[in-house]
This record gives sequence, structure tokens and C-alpha cells, in this order.
Amino acid sequence: MSGQRAPAAGGAFRLPDAQGGEAARAAAPLRAAPSLDALIALQELIETPTERRRKAVKRGRSLLDSLDELKLALLDGRLDDRTLAMMATRLDGGRERTGDPDLDETLAAIDLRAQVELAKRRS
Repeated sequence: MSGQRAPAAGGAFRLPDAQGGEAARAAAPLRAAPSLDALIALQELIETPTERRRKAVKRGRSLLDSLDELKLALLDGRLDDRTLAMMATRLDGGRERTGDPDLDETLAAIDLRAQVELAKRRS
């Protein structure tokens, strides 16, 4: 057993300047951890323009995919409620401003087209 050390004699480990456990407990009061909802809300507040743009473009592409699915379903004569429900769900996601007027205009046109197609099919 040459690799093991013998325990040092003489009691417990102490830091030289430690003044006892009471001082340490008083210095660090317990606080509740922030809730997940609060952290998510904070993250949304500090979202960068690039992240807003990325999310808006992703939503626009998703709506274009829905419009393509609708077109194919109409051409094949197989339009079902699932296709319309998916489009409605994508529309319900809400549209955010990106700060780029041209992109905002394009995304608004996509959004409007999806709303019109959905309204036509539901009437």
C-alpha cells in the first residue's frame, strides 16, 4: 500500500481566517431561483434584430410551405381539414417586425395571402 497516504493527525480541516459557520451563513442569504417563465421573458426582451429576422423569415417560409401544400392538395383533389388546420396554426404564430421594411412588406404579403386562402376554403 505504498500509493496511499496516512491521514494527517490532528482534527478537522480549517481555513486560517475562517470565523465559524455563522458568519458564512449570514453573508449568503438564500434566494429563490428565478422561474423558467421569468427567464424566457427576459430572453425575449434581449432578442437581437438578427434573431427576430431569422424567426420572421422562418415563419414566412413555413407559410409558403403551407400555401404550396394547399395548391398541391387542390390540384390533386385531396384537400383535407389537416392542411387547413396546419395553415391556421402557422398563421396563429403571429408576425413580428424585423426592422427591414422590404422584408416586412414581403412577409405581410405572404401572411395576407395565407389568410385569404384560408378564408376562401372555410366559407
